[in-house]
Amino acid sequence: MKLKEINRTALQAWSPAQQHPIYLAAGTSAQQLDATFSTSASLEIFELDLADPTLAMKSCGSVSSPHRYHKLVWGPHGIEDQSLPSGVLIAGGENGDIILYDASKIIAGDSEVIIAQSEKHTGPVRALDVNSFQTNLVASGGNESEIYIWDLNSFSSPMTPGPKTQPLEDISCVAWNRQVQHILASASPSGKASVWDLRKNDLIIKVSDHSNRMHCSGLAWNPEVATQLVLASEDDRMPVIQMWDLRFATSPLKVLESHTRGVLAIAWSEADPELLLSCGKDNRILCWNPNTAEVLYELPTSTQWCFDIQWCPRNPAVLSAAAFDGHISIYSIMGGSNDHATTLQAEQLSSSFGNMDPFGTGKMLPPLQLPQTAPSQSTVTPLKKPPKWIRRPVGASFAFGGKLVTLDNIKPAAQQPQQTAAHVVHISQVVTETDFLDRSNRLQATLTAGNFLEYCQNKTEAAQSEFEKTVWSFLKVNFEEDARGKYLELLGYKKEELSGQVLPLLAGPLESVQLPTIDLQQPESDVMPPCGSQPPAALGLSPDILPQETTSLQAPVDSKPPILLRELEFLLMILCWLFASDIDGLITQALLIGDYEAAVNLCLHDNRMADSIILAIAGGPELLAKTQKKYFTKTQSKISKLISAVVMKDCLDILETCDLQNWKEALAAVMTYAKPEEFSSLCGLLGSRLEAAEDAALQAQACLCYICAGTVEQLVAYWAKAQDSSSPLALQELVEKVVVLQRAVLRAQGGVSDMGALLAEKMNQYASLLASQGSLQTAISYLPTNTQQVTLRDRLSRALGQQQQQPGAAGTGTLPAAVPVQTYTQPQPPQVPAQPAAPPQYYQQVPETLTPDLFCSSAGPQNGWNDPPTLNRAHKKKKIPENFTPPAPITAPIMAPLGDPQGPAGQTMQTLQSQQQGPDQPVGPATFSPIQQQPLGPPGRNPNMPQGNMEGAPGAPIGDLIKPLQSIPTEKITKKPIPEEHMVLKTTFEGLIQKCLAAASDPQTKRKLDDAHKRLEYLYDKLREQTLSPAIVGGLHNMARSIECRCYTDGLNIHTHIVSSSNFSETSAFMPVLKVVLTQANKLGV
Repeated sequence: MKLKEINRTALQAWSPAQQHPIYLAAGTSAQQLDATFSTSASLEIFELDLADPTLAMKSCGSVSSPHRYHKLVWGPHGIEDQSLPSGVLIAGGENGDIILYDASKIIAGDSEVIIAQSEKHTGPVRALDVNSFQTNLVASGGNESEIYIWDLNSFSSPMTPGPKTQPLEDISCVAWNRQVQHILASASPSGKASVWDLRKNDLIIKVSDHSNRMHCSGLAWNPEVATQLVLASEDDRMPVIQMWDLRFATSPLKVLESHTRGVLAIAWSEADPELLLSCGKDNRILCWNPNTAEVLYELPTSTQWCFDIQWCPRNPAVLSAAAFDGHISIYSIMGGSNDHATTLQAEQLSSSFGNMDPFGTGKMLPPLQLPQTAPSQSTVTPLKKPPKWIRRPVGASFAFGGKLVTLDNIKPAAQQPQQTAAHVVHISQVVTETDFLDRSNRLQATLTAGNFLEYCQNKTEAAQSEFEKTVWSFLKVNFEEDARGKYLELLGYKKEELSGQVLPLLAGPLESVQLPTIDLQQPESDVMPPCGSQPPAALGLSPDILPQETTSLQAPVDSKPPILLRELEFLLMILCWLFASDIDGLITQALLIGDYEAAVNLCLHDNRMADSIILAIAGGPELLAKTQKKYFTKTQSKISKLISAVVMKDCLDILETCDLQNWKEALAAVMTYAKPEEFSSLCGLLGSRLEAAEDAALQAQACLCYICAGTVEQLVAYWAKAQDSSSPLALQELVEKVVVLQRAVLRAQGGVSDMGALLAEKMNQYASLLASQGSLQTAISYLPTNTQQVTLRDRLSRALGQQQQQPGAAGTGTLPAAVPVQTYTQPQPPQVPAQPAAPPQYYQQVPETLTPDLFCSSAGPQNGWNDPPTLNRAHKKKKIPENFTPPAPITAPIMAPLGDPQGPAGQTMQTLQSQQQGPDQPVGPATFSPIQQQPLGPPGRNPNMPQGNMEGAPGAPIGDLIKPLQSIPTEKITKKPIPEEHMVLKTTFEGLIQKCLAAASDPQTKRKLDDAHKRLEYLYDKLREQTLSPAIVGGLHNMARSIECRCYTDGLNIHTHIVSSSNFSETSAFMPVLKVVLTQANKLGV
């Protein structure tokens, strides 16, 4: 591709590589005339500005000369010491002159630009070259075998390389060796080349072709191999370029034959020894690979010969060619397009001739009509191979798994330059996070050995802070016996210490105990006692109701005489008055007739709390519960709330209303009194309150509650918010706690641990980090089985040499036994594979093959995608009769209704289940199947209708005796309308589902939303029956308002609060469905 052009018939010389900007010197060529037939001569310097889109080059300086030039070179002498800032221009004249010019003065426009001049040669100086090692040495060649070596520091006395060659002949070119500084070569038109050793000051070898038809027009040394040179022939009978190796000087090593006429000039690239330029009388400029004799590139040239061609020393992709048509053209061998230059030329011509009066006739020329030719392809193809300067001398690249791949292009040996060098690629493992990898390996070893107790103990001892020590102590408790008792000890409550404080207090003197006194002075009552002065037996009272002190009176301590009978009668009369008083009399009468509730109410009214509690115990559990409530309502003390929670078994009230500064006491109460099924949710609730507190110290205690609750996802959410998990060690801290807690939950509950979205994200990040450190096997074990990081799993599998998993079996690959199988529960559940060793996932879609679990759902609410597993009692196994024959395969839909427990469907499916499970395997829990996938029942069936049990009623016939019953026609059930204040819930939820259906494109998502729409009938039924608590209803209205504002994240937070603070059985039928709908809406962005 042509870059620039100079309209001169001149010789050329590029500025040295040390010079910037790049200049090109042009000196008037001898023995040539331009179009003006001018005999004057000049030396001009042009600047190469590639940013300028035009073809013209800017002239920076010019000097007239009385000489025309046969050769022109530009040396770097004087640039380093700035004595000659732009180097020195050396010109060979037609009269044996060698002139030295100061290039910087020519550029500056000075008049005195000649440094030195000599006329040592007797004829024209056709050959010049500058030594690349000692830039002050210049070789020149002239007529009669004259070769001189000039020292620019002492220009007046040149040297000779040795005696003149015989017979005497002209020297057409000289060249210094590029590897050995004291070797010089010269060539003559006769085809002979001579090699000189300046140290010996003698000729060492001659090279000539035996055909005697080589007329040397060019000579060049190999830039890398010291013993190789090329000779060009300008004889049309032999238009070749010969490549010689001085070690085998009997014949050419290579012969380059593509020119059809004589070669006029050659130039070997200093930047890439595999690029050799040549120009010839056939109007072609070729770029060769001299090692293979292959033409790599042909420049688009004009129809004129080029007599001089040179590479630019500073920009290796640029070259210049001087032609006999009076142009010096600048080309690039990297390809490109000449459209812009062609357009500029056409515009220049148009502006010169368009609508003007060039002949002064007074008439305007018509608009220029250019012929419409088909557009030609003007794009110039670049080299066939990349040149060396854009090839990487060395290279490094990080590969997957922390591998570092390095390469280096080895320089070929000088003895075998034509052979391709062996390329060596080094692969090494790079580990940048050694501490992270060590801790990961220790964790993996713990998972393999299962010694979590020892691991937690070591982490506790190595903890840097007191809080970190407490966290690991709490985690350690999960692997010990009596976990709740150990939790209490960590909270500061130890039974031994309490006993040591209570026993001394109880062993104190009894005199300090004040007994209550009875005031016998009672006001007279309008109602007289019916007993009068009669003894108690006459009143019909049993002596058992009298106080023990009254029936067994003893003499006072001072040994007075025994009490007389009259005194006893007096006491009995007093008691009768006492019984007949207002309160006590009524209590007595209530007890006599067995009305415990009235007696208790009277005692409470008289503030006789102990009596009311004792009587309530005798009245039964219901009366006791009422009495306790009234007691706690009337009694207010510092610990009354705690006593109320303990007695009423209502820890939720303490957690919701307690001061957060007393969180330890609240957590201890949960430890002691919470039921196993509510323990986790209560601890999680306290953790949520602590996390929402403004005090940072209280927020940190939330993770202790989450550890007690075993809620991994909440722990991850808090830790991700409170800690910087971007660093590898911080992420390792989180994974250590999560993995240990997961193992603790797995040990306590069994089964497969679910993985939420945030935990899955952290595990993906952790697996990626492990993979980047080269720990591939550990990384794939931590990667969630159904993760969305398909690419990462695929790369890990390939790196480990594992077989590529089929799409239908994703996640079923063999994992290390030490790492628990983890399942990532996504908001939009993908198809999850069946795992034989684990219980079925509750969000798994049932395939088209019918399973008996479809009919085994209990009368309670079904499990949703994100519900925790419910405690399902294993079905009893039926005895298979000896004469039992397997039924035929099911090939048609079963039309019996779902409410028919003993129809053909139930019988057949039960039989299939028995066959599939085997005699020793219990039947697994029911698997939820969307209704629309298996339309086995009538579409109008009430979802609240109880489903039949497969086992049938006790005493019912089994085996072959079961006969199909007639299906009972269903009756139309009229539902009550939803209250007006709750209609907004139905409108909002159903509207959101319709928006999601309109935006969803995945069939699986649409099926899920359809199923959610049907399952919301459970919620509407509870709204009709008004059986939901006010807290749940209020939370649902808050969710509806967040949906109207399109704040789906807030809706999910409200959903979590409702689920954690309410009874699970009250919300399990519809809350998972609402979570699915909110998640899909957030994902689809409706």
